Amino acid sequence: MRFRRSVVGLVAAAGVILPLAVAVPATAASSPTDAGDAASIPDYEWSNAAIAGGGYVPGIVYNQTEPGLVYARTDIGGAYRLDRDTDEWVPLLDHVGWDDWNRLGVLSLATDPVDTSRVYVAAGSYTNEWDPSNGAILRSDDYGATWQASPLPFKVGGNMPGRGIGERLQIDPSDPDVLYYGAESGQGLWRSTDAGVTFTKVDAFPNAGDFIPDAASGNSYLMQNLGVLWTTFDTAGADAGEPSRTVFTAVADTDDILYRSDDAGETWQPVAGAPKGFLPHHGVIDEEGRFLYLTTSNTAGPYDGSDGEVWRYGLDDGTWTNITPEYRPLANVDFGFGGLTVDKSDPDTIMVVSQIQWWPDILIFRSTDRGATWSPIWEYTTTAEGGTTITTRYVQSVDDVPWLTFGREAAPPVPQSEPSPKLGWMVSALEIDPFNSDELMYGTGATIYRSEDLTAWDQPGGTIHLTPEAFGIEETAVLDLVAPAGDVDVVSALGDLGGFVHDDLGTIPQSYRSPYFGGGTSVDAAGLAPAVIVRAGFDGSGARLVAASADSGATWTSSPAAEGATGPGTVTVNADGTSIVWAPDGVAARQSSDGGVTYAEVAGLPVRARVESDRVDPSRVYAFAGGVFYRSTDAGATFAPVSSGTLPAEGQVRFGATPGMIGDVWLAGGSDKGGVYGLWHSTDGGTTWTATTGFDEADTVGFGKAAPGATSPAIYTAASRDGVRGVYRSVDGGATWVRINDDQHQFGSIGADIEGDPDVFGRVYLATNGRGIVVGDDASADDPEAWSAKAVYQKGDVVTSDGAVWVATWWTQGQQPGGKKNGPWQEVAATPTGVAVWTASRIFDTGDIVSSGGSLWRASWWTRGEEPGAKKNGPWESLG
Repeated sequence: MRFRRSVVGLVAAAGVILPLAVAVPATAASSPTDAGDAASIPDYEWSNAAIAGGGYVPGIVYNQTEPGLVYARTDIGGAYRLDRDTDEWVPLLDHVGWDDWNRLGVLSLATDPVDTSRVYVAAGSYTNEWDPSNGAILRSDDYGATWQASPLPFKVGGNMPGRGIGERLQIDPSDPDVLYYGAESGQGLWRSTDAGVTFTKVDAFPNAGDFIPDAASGNSYLMQNLGVLWTTFDTAGADAGEPSRTVFTAVADTDDILYRSDDAGETWQPVAGAPKGFLPHHGVIDEEGRFLYLTTSNTAGPYDGSDGEVWRYGLDDGTWTNITPEYRPLANVDFGFGGLTVDKSDPDTIMVVSQIQWWPDILIFRSTDRGATWSPIWEYTTTAEGGTTITTRYVQSVDDVPWLTFGREAAPPVPQSEPSPKLGWMVSALEIDPFNSDELMYGTGATIYRSEDLTAWDQPGGTIHLTPEAFGIEETAVLDLVAPAGDVDVVSALGDLGGFVHDDLGTIPQSYRSPYFGGGTSVDAAGLAPAVIVRAGFDGSGARLVAASADSGATWTSSPAAEGATGPGTVTVNADGTSIVWAPDGVAARQSSDGGVTYAEVAGLPVRARVESDRVDPSRVYAFAGGVFYRSTDAGATFAPVSSGTLPAEGQVRFGATPGMIGDVWLAGGSDKGGVYGLWHSTDGGTTWTATTGFDEADTVGFGKAAPGATSPAIYTAASRDGVRGVYRSVDGGATWVRINDDQHQFGSIGADIEGDPDVFGRVYLATNGRGIVVGDDASADDPEAWSAKAVYQKGDVVTSDGAVWVATWWTQGQQPGGKKNGPWQEVAATPTGVAVWTASRIFDTGDIVSSGGSLWRASWWTRGEEPGAKKNGPWESLG
C-alpha cells in the first residue's frame, strides 16, 4: 500500500488582516510560558493520523495555464493544493484559529490564470444563526502559503445547501485584478478591481436570487436564499489587461437563471431563451467551439435533486440546445445534474454527472461530440432471455482506503444492486485536467476519485481505472479520542464515519466493523488494561449502541440498542476493564459487568451525564452534569454527587482522570455566557477543586507520557491562557505551562478532545471539526544526556545511566547514579499505563501508587528504599 501522510507543517501565518478598504497590519500574539525562557518552548511538527478524505469535496479547481496546478475545497475542512511530487494534498488554512473557525468552510475557490501564484477563497461556514461571524475573501500570492483577508459585510455558507454550485468566486482571465463573487442571502453580485483587496456591490446587477430550499420548514438552515451562483467570461475580442466585455452570471431564480453583460458588467440583461424551472449548478464556456454549457437540477443539493437537464448555448448565435443524456437505469426515477467539465485539450469532449442518485449509484456521462450523444459509465442491458446485465466502463479499487466500502465487503457492480464501493454521491466537482485528457478527478461526499487513463473510455470495450485521490485531505469531524498504551496509537469516534483504530498513524485503517458505526460519539480504553476498548455510536440503521473489545479492536461485542435514546452519548470502561458505564442521551445511564453483553440501569445519575473512569482504581467512575460532579465507588453501579457550585453549570465540559494516580482529576470547560470558564484540578476524586491560574478559558484536557525524569504524566489542554488561544502542555503536574502550537497551526475548532500519547513523550492528538485527527510531535524532545563524572548537576537535572533515567535530588558531582542507597540520584520509571515503577532510590510520598512484583501498592507515608511487601507493617498498602 502507498504510504500517505498529510503535510501540515508547510502553511505560514495569515500575515495581514484587511477590511474592505483599509489595510491594517496584524500583530502576532506572543506565546507565553511561565518559565519565561524561550529555549524551553518546544518545537512541534504537525501532521495527521491518516484517513484520507472523510467528507464532502464540493470543488476541484485546475489552473488553466500552469500545468499540474490544482486545488480542492471542502465544506468544513478548508482548502488544499495538490503537491505533484508527493501526490498528496497540502492543507492551506491551518492558520485559522478558534475565534475565526468559520473560515474553514470554503464556499468557493479561484486560481489566477495569469499570475498563477495567486489563489483566492470565499470563506465562511453558515449564513444562519449557527455562525455568528461574517465571511471573508482570503487571498494569497504564494500558492496558499500565506494569506490576507478581506472581510465581507455578510455571511458566507461553505456548509450550507447549494455549496456544490459554482464556482461563485471567479477571476476575469483578461484582467485578473477583476474578481466577481456571487453572494447568498439576497446580497447580490460583488466585484473587486484590485485583486481582491476590496469588494463593492455591483448595483447594476438586477437579480439577487429568490430560491430557498425549504421556506416552510421552520429550519433556518433550509430557509436561506441561495442568491447569485457563478460567473463566467467570454474573452473573445478582449484586450489583455482590460476586463472582459462579455460576462455571464447565474442566479438562483428558476424563472431567470442567467444574465449577460456585454459592457464589462455595467449593464445586465436576462439571456433570452434560457431554460426555466431548474437551478443552474455549473456553467463552463468552450471558447474554441463558442459554447456555454449548463448543468441544472431542481434543488440546491448536495443531498437531493430528482430532475434536471443539460444545455448548450451558442455564444454567437444565442441558440439553446437541450443535450440532456437520455439514459435512466430505473423506471420513473430521474435525477438532477451537478458536475460539468469540458476537455480543454479536446473541446469536443464534455462530461456531466448526476448530482445525486443514491441507489444504486451515480451516473457519469461522457460525450465526444459536444453532447449530441452520450456514453454512461455503467448501464443495464436486457438479454434475449429477458434478464438484465450490466456494462461498466470502469474498474474501481479502494485498496489504499479500505473504509470506502462503508462497512460492506468489496463487491463489483451487478444489476439491481449497490456496488461496494460506490462511484460516489453528492458529486458537484468533476474536472478534466486542462493539460492532460487522461486525468479526471471528481469529488464525492467522502473522497476524491481520480482516473489517469480517461481516454480509454472512448475505445471499444475500454475501461478506465478509478482510485481514491484524497491523500492528505483530512476532513473528518472528530468527537472523541483515546490513546491506549501499547500497540494501538489512537482510537477515534468520528461523525459520519464512526471511527478507527489506528495502530500505525501513517496507514489508513479499515473502519469499525461488527458492528459498523455510521457515526461515533465516544471512545474509552481501560486505564490498566488498555486492550479493553469501548465505543458508542449509531449503527447502519441508526440504532444507538455501545461496542466493547477485549483485544484492541480486533473483535467487538455489541450492546442492545438504547431504546428511546436521542443519541449514543458517552461511554467509559473502568480501570481494569471489568465494568462499562454508558450514558446515552435522553435516557438513563446503564452499566455492564459482562463485557458489554447486558446492561442494568445505574442509580444516582441524571440524564445526559458525561462519564469517565479513574485510571487506576477499578471501583471509581466519575460523571458530570449541570455543574455537579458525581462519583461511583462500586464500578459504576451507583453514583452520588460529591461537589457542586464551583464548576461550570453552562457550556461544554470535558474531564479526565490522571494516569497512574487515584482520585486525581482535571476538568476543563464552561462558557463566557455562564461566567465560569477555565481549568480545574481535584486530588480527592472530585470532592474539592482548585482553579488553575492563568486560564481564562479551557475546553479540553488530556494526558500523555511523562517527560524524561518527570514523576507525573504530561498534561495537555486546548485553552486560552493570559488571553492567548492555543494548545498548552505542562510536564510538572500543572505548575507551569507552555504553548506548543503557533499561529500557523491552529486548526479551527479544537474543543472536542485532546489526548497525549502514553508511549511517546510529547505526542499529542487533537480532535478537530473538519481537519481530522491532528498529530503533534515534539521535535525538540531529546533523550537525556548520559551521566558524566566531570559534570556538575543541580536539583532536577536528568541523566541516563546503565539504561535507566535518573533525576538529581540535590547538587552533585562525581557521584554515579545508583552508587549509594540514599545518594543524590533517584531512578524514575513508569509502566506504559502511567503507574510509577518502584525503584529503591526513588522517594515516594503519601498516596503515591507504584507497580512492584506485578501488583499495585499505595504509599501510606513518606518512604525511600523500602520495597513493597518486604515488611508486614511497612509503608506500602497492597491494592492487588
